[in-house]
Amino acid sequence: MSKSRTLKKEKISVASEIDRTEERKLHCKTSLERAEFRQRKEQLSDNDRLALEDEMTILNERIQKYEKELQVLRGENRKNMMLSVALLAISALFYYTFIY
Repeated sequence: MSKSRTLKKEKISVASEIDRTEERKLHCKTSLERAEFRQRKEQLSDNDRLALEDEMTILNERIQKYEKELQVLRGENRKNMMLSVALLAISALFYYTFIY
């Protein structure tokens, strides 16, 4: 199962993975804002308040994880872009040297 997952992940482009991760991060931020609003506005029992704080902690950790993942993915995207530009420059050089 893990092997098929990695094969499936390899077929996904870096840009679509960035978009997907940004959507997940945005969803977590929205959930965190709702939890913070609920914490401020509602009178909660001690158990509910602790559960809400735990949920907020988990959401903050997820947001940080997604930010790190985005940083790695953007670096990979930058490398791919540089490779594409280098290949384009080499292709243009060969074209103008041998064909033009």
